[in-house]
Amino acid sequence: MIPKDVYAETLLQFFEPIRKYMEDPKVSDIMINGPSQVFVERHGLLELTDARFDSREHLIAALRNAAQFVGKHISEEKPILEGRLPDGSRIEAVLPPAAPEGPCVSIRRFFKETLTVQRLMEFGAMTPECATTLQALVISKLNVMIAGGTGSGKTSMLNALSSFIPEGERVVVIEDSKEVQLQRQHVVNLEARPPDPKGRGAVSIRDLFKATLRLRPDRIVVGEIRGGEALDLIQAMTSGHGGCMATLHATHPKDTITRLETMCMMSDIDMPLTAMRMQLASALNIILQVSRLQDGTRKITHVSEMLGFDIATGTYQIQDLFRREYHGLDANGRIRSELVPTGILPACLPQLHEHGVDLPASVYDAARRVGYQPGAGGHHGHGGHHGG
Repeated sequence: MIPKDVYAETLLQFFEPIRKYMEDPKVSDIMINGPSQVFVERHGLLELTDARFDSREHLIAALRNAAQFVGKHISEEKPILEGRLPDGSRIEAVLPPAAPEGPCVSIRRFFKETLTVQRLMEFGAMTPECATTLQALVISKLNVMIAGGTGSGKTSMLNALSSFIPEGERVVVIEDSKEVQLQRQHVVNLEARPPDPKGRGAVSIRDLFKATLRLRPDRIVVGEIRGGEALDLIQAMTSGHGGCMATLHATHPKDTITRLETMCMMSDIDMPLTAMRMQLASALNIILQVSRLQDGTRKITHVSEMLGFDIATGTYQIQDLFRREYHGLDANGRIRSELVPTGILPACLPQLHEHGVDLPASVYDAARRVGYQPGAGGHHGHGGHHGG
């Protein structure tokens, strides 16, 4: 066996043309479009570099080595590679003929610095009052779904929120490839595995999920929901596994519900649509929406509470507890915005009190300003969103 560090060094030599970007802490993504066009992303903005690979063959050789490192195979017959580099960065590559212009590669950098809640507040991604609210929601074992588009910072947000999980709890993390770094002591990490070239040995997220329920988890964290495992998670949430967290791709709280619904339908369990919607609405408590704004900054845009599903109107009842308000651009062309409490108090407030936590005073102040009456059904100036 070749020692891991020797292997890592050899691999870096193959990627020599982009090595300086792979070692630059400011670069979050490296995109290679064929041997002679390389873009990088810094501070959320894309820039073209002068990096070049000698030839298409040189780039393919580098990718074959990367595939070998993760025990996979990439060729014309199997032109797609998903894997991790020695430093933990995620690599996705597509070879010709599937990519006619030449190999196309995207490397999502893996940062050594775990983003803490403190750092996210410094970046303006969230406010102290929003952080205190999220802490109360996590401690109270509400089920939280973190949703956002590609590169909006979902996993970083999940990592940061995990610091709010009380230390005495056992957390089981299920993911496709290891990216979640929970800031906790008692964590069990499970990772799915694709089948080998002969189609054997696959372990799906759903397989792991079924195993997890017998591993006595206090909380289940799913790195990213992509398919039928959505329904398994929803059923676990409704059967008394509180405090679950997961991320999924969606750009607005309303889309998040619709996406979850679609993914539940990808499951092989047959269930009437209304029953599924009722279950989804009772399982999910909080949607935390993150977004990458036009200026490249990543921010929380909504903290919304799911109230239930209204059978009569066929709509999900959602209310925003925090919402980002936009105030144009500043002198440097950055977007001016602030995350403010809407003045709506969450319906789950009694559950917070049962766990000995409460919302920050400013949230109650905002409620007094808008004259919000708890128990007004949560539709205070905010109709139920239609779902589907």
